Amino acid sequence: MSHSVWRMIAGVSVVAALGAAPAPAPAQTAEVKEKPPMYTYESWWVIPRARWGDMDKDNATMNQKVLAPALADGSLLGYGDDANLVHTADGPTHDSWHQARSMAALLKVLDALYKSGGASSSVLVSSTKHWDGVYVSRFYNWKAGSWKDAYGRASTYKLKADAPADAVATLSKSLFVPLLEKLLADGAIVEYEIDEETIHTESPDLFFIYILTPSAEGLDKFNDAVRETTRSNPLIGPAFGSMVDFTPHRDQLVRANATYK
Repeated sequence: MSHSVWRMIAGVSVVAALGAAPAPAPAQTAEVKEKPPMYTYESWWVIPRARWGDMDKDNATMNQKVLAPALADGSLLGYGDDANLVHTADGPTHDSWHQARSMAALLKVLDALYKSGGASSSVLVSSTKHWDGVYVSRFYNWKAGSWKDAYGRASTYKLKADAPADAVATLSKSLFVPLLEKLLADGAIVEYEIDEETIHTESPDLFFIYILTPSAEGLDKFNDAVRETTRSNPLIGPAFGSMVDFTPHRDQLVRANATYK
C-alpha cells in the first residue's frame, strides 16, 4: 500500500479524533486501548541464491527443535520466518523472528537458539550480510494457528521531529487498530502489529506496521478496505502529514511462515 493511502485515511481519522469531523466508520467501535507489551526479536540475512532451499530446511529444523517447544511451554507468543519477494540491492533475502511477553523470555529463547547451534549453521555462515532488531508493540492482535506460504506486508514510517510524543499511540487508536481489527474479524488478515524499536539501532522516530494475510487475495482486500475508508470520508485533514515524514517510507512484501499461540 502506498504511503499516500495511509496519509489520506490518517488525516480523516486524526481530524475526527480531534472533533473537527464526524468519526469515520472504522473508529466507531469499542475504545482502543494499549495492550501489555509484546517484544519481537528479528534477524535478517542476505543468503546466496543457491542456498535459499537450504535456508528453508534450516528454518524448519530450528522451528521443530527450539521454537515450537518454546511456544508450547508458554515462553513464546509466536514465531516465524520470511522470504523476501521484492528484492533490493541492499535489502535482506530472508528473516526469522520470535515474540514474547517479556525481554527475559525473548532472550531465553535466543540463548536456546545459540546453544542449539542454529546461529552457526552452514547456511547462515554463508550469508553475506546479517543484522538484528528488537521491537516492542502495544497495539497488535492475531488468530491462533499456523500459516505456511502466507503473505506479510511491512511498512516503515518516520515521525517528524516535532510530532507529539504519543503520535504512534494516537494514530494507532484512531486509525490503524480500528481498520485492522475489522480486517482481522473478516479473515482478510490473521495478524497485525504496530512496532517501535526498544533497542534502538535506527532512528527512534521510526515506527512499523505489519500485517499477515493467508492469501494474495487478502492483500487486495486490505487495499480495498483502505480505499473504501478514504472514499467514505471526504474530509481529509493535514494531521497525518504534519506528524509523519514520508521521505524514508519503505514497504516490504514477504512470503511468510508463522505460528501464533
